[in-house]
Amino acid sequence: MRIEVFSSDRNELGEGPLWDVEQQRLYWIDSYAPAVYSCDANGGDRKAWKMPEPIGSMALRSRGGAIVSLRNGFYTLDFATGAVELLHETHPGELRPRLNDGKVDRQGRFIAGSMDFEERDPIGTLYRLDPDLSLHILDTGIVCSNGPCFSPDGATLYFADTGTRKIHAYAYDAATGTVGSRRIFTSFEGLRGHPDGATVDAEGYVWSVEVYSGRLIRFDPNGVIDRIVGLPVQSTTSITFGGPELDIAFVTSMARPFNNQYHREREAGCMFAVHGLGVRGLPEPRFKG
Repeated sequence: MRIEVFSSDRNELGEGPLWDVEQQRLYWIDSYAPAVYSCDANGGDRKAWKMPEPIGSMALRSRGGAIVSLRNGFYTLDFATGAVELLHETHPGELRPRLNDGKVDRQGRFIAGSMDFEERDPIGTLYRLDPDLSLHILDTGIVCSNGPCFSPDGATLYFADTGTRKIHAYAYDAATGTVGSRRIFTSFEGLRGHPDGATVDAEGYVWSVEVYSGRLIRFDPNGVIDRIVGLPVQSTTSITFGGPELDIAFVTSMARPFNNQYHREREAGCMFAVHGLGVRGLPEPRFKG
């Protein structure tokens, strides 16, 4: 196994890495820059799009451009012009909730949740944006929405509440995009950190980034720890598998302080590439709207 710095730019809050198989490009965000970034498989041909307010996640669109979840709602992003246009305001007049992590399901719907900006109270909501651009609520009572990802067959939605240190699993109806009752997939009680961004590999195992601890934790489909991989910084945030063979784990991190302490690691906020894990990811679908 080899871990290298893929991007040395120190993002304040690097998040949402997304490998696009069609373009063979990596996308990611800095939530508080706020901006969307992209580069080729070698880290070259860099591009950036400035956002008007904090960004939680993004989804590439089949028709081009992207959907972005900004602080107060869902927007479209035109890559050619940089124009950002509102689709849905999710919490008008409320300052504490903000949209956070998101992922596209196997049918091309965008699932994203909100969080308490103070990461204290269960005021977050899990949303589904359909290809017809209609918005639906899937669940409520969430402190900090993170790590949505789907089993290979699309029948299970995994979802982390960083605030409660738990990853949940929902039975997911692929035909309708509705969820069944929420169950605990695994808990981080007894571990060093909290569950943050996540993805599922081709074998159906869940990879969760343990924020405030600097580790990748691989869980089997029953929620049992299969493997732990240490990383150079504590401030790791999210993960995607990419590269031509989908066998490189790209991991974001943050440079902003946490727990009222500044990071001592000089690489805090960098993007890391982890080679030689011996597993492959799954292609991330595009939003069909």
